Amino acid sequence: MAKGKGRRAEGGARGERGERGERAGRRRIGDAVVRAEVGGGTAELMPDPDRPRARTLLLDGAPQSHVDLDDPAYLDFAYQRRLGHLIDLAAPPGRPVRALHLGGGAFTLARYTAATRPRSTQQVVEHDAALVDFVRRELPLDPAARIRVRCADARAALSRFPDGWADLVITDVFGGARTPAHLTSTEFVAEVHRVLAAGGHYAANLADGPPLTHLRAQVATAATRFAELALIADPAVLRGRRFGNAVLVACDHPLPLAELTRRCAADPGHGRVEHGRALTDFTAGAPPVTDATAADSPAPPPGAFGAG
Repeated sequence: MAKGKGRRAEGGARGERGERGERAGRRRIGDAVVRAEVGGGTAELMPDPDRPRARTLLLDGAPQSHVDLDDPAYLDFAYQRRLGHLIDLAAPPGRPVRALHLGGGAFTLARYTAATRPRSTQQVVEHDAALVDFVRRELPLDPAARIRVRCADARAALSRFPDGWADLVITDVFGGARTPAHLTSTEFVAEVHRVLAAGGHYAANLADGPPLTHLRAQVATAATRFAELALIADPAVLRGRRFGNAVLVACDHPLPLAELTRRCAADPGHGRVEHGRALTDFTAGAPPVTDATAADSPAPPPGAFGAG
């Protein structure tokens, strides 16, 4: 397991809050909060009181990503740790992969992949060019990392990738704390499936709350193209008790369920992995989403991912 991984829960419009989220407003004397106006609102980089070269990215006050430039293998947010487990298990340890990240944030997962799988080839697609400039200026990427960043719409960029290009496709796209409708449909999932190589994995960060209509429909939508599915979330989210994040994992071959379940259960957030019959029961007959019926994911209730 990578250094530091699994020690903290996460917070934000992209991730559930935990220890870090509760301290998002704290900073050491002498540390400055850096701000910039970007396409998605006001971006801020908050110093981490425990890690000298770590910062939390917030958009309009909601935590989005956490990066430690001294230790890019450290994942602070719960949903990103769950995605990190998938990255760890997607190929033999240390083997380079081709990874496509739809949604950039602070490039946390691309940095993680570069640190844990050197020589990997990675593409990050982020629509907000001003945010990309801000992050690259304040949290520069390692020049040795093979990470290319494109400023484009995620689905439009996806359509330009060749068949079978990626070993991993990770979707983490939010606009105004909601996933855009055109990234939730069977047509979008078909494009993801086309771009994945044989043996590849797809993962998506989703957010929903009671009655979990969006989450159930996203599982049903992924099932139209992928043979194997799993859903990882806090048990309270899966039971529809609160709004939060869930990571959907999909592929066409057996998932490493035993190890994935063990790792997620050992995290501070105690993520639960649903699959097989339990996941079918969870979906409860929800119909797949198409381009004709797609809608943005639900907006989080006030305070769901606040930074106070």
